Amino acid sequence: MPKLWNETIEAHRRDVREAVLDTTAALVAHHGLLSVTMSRIAQETGIGRATLYKYFPDVEAILHSWHQRQIAGHLKRLAEVRDDAGGAGQRLEAVLQAYALISRESRGHHTTEMAALMHRGEEVARAEQQLHRMVLDLLRDATATGDVRDDVPPEELVGYLLHALTAANGLSSDAALRRLVGFTLAGIRPPRR
Repeated sequence: MPKLWNETIEAHRRDVREAVLDTTAALVAHHGLLSVTMSRIAQETGIGRATLYKYFPDVEAILHSWHQRQIAGHLKRLAEVRDDAGGAGQRLEAVLQAYALISRESRGHHTTEMAALMHRGEEVARAEQQLHRMVLDLLRDATATGDVRDDVPPEELVGYLLHALTAANGLSSDAALRRLVGFTLAGIRPPRR
């Protein structure tokens, strides 16, 4: 089979898969998890049920794939923010600001029942470890440059920061989000002498 043909088939499969993931997430958000069926997903996506079953065995598998895509996108976004910022303290602040924003945005994507289903398993644990490592490395760098206090080990601070910023999912304004990040950062800055 020619390479172009293979690439075209792969692109088509990727597009179908993405459409299924997007459609399923929208259906869950609008109608609730229990009301979403494979038939409805196929109908809303515009593909046949038999085709849908070639891609996914059930609704839960679709939701897990969607959630994995979301997590990968969040981690990529945080890495880009980190890489675009200046010094150690600026990188830490930029990542924490982006993490708080992601936490707030994710609130709109998850129903309670969907969150209970999605926030378990190895993929989520791996993503949490990646996030933890990223922030820990940023804390270590910022501690070394004097941007973060050195009287508390970065290994302790990372948990404090990430837990404090989960409060962002209850905030409705950008100003409140900035205040949360500002208060959180104030708690880890070196004490004034």
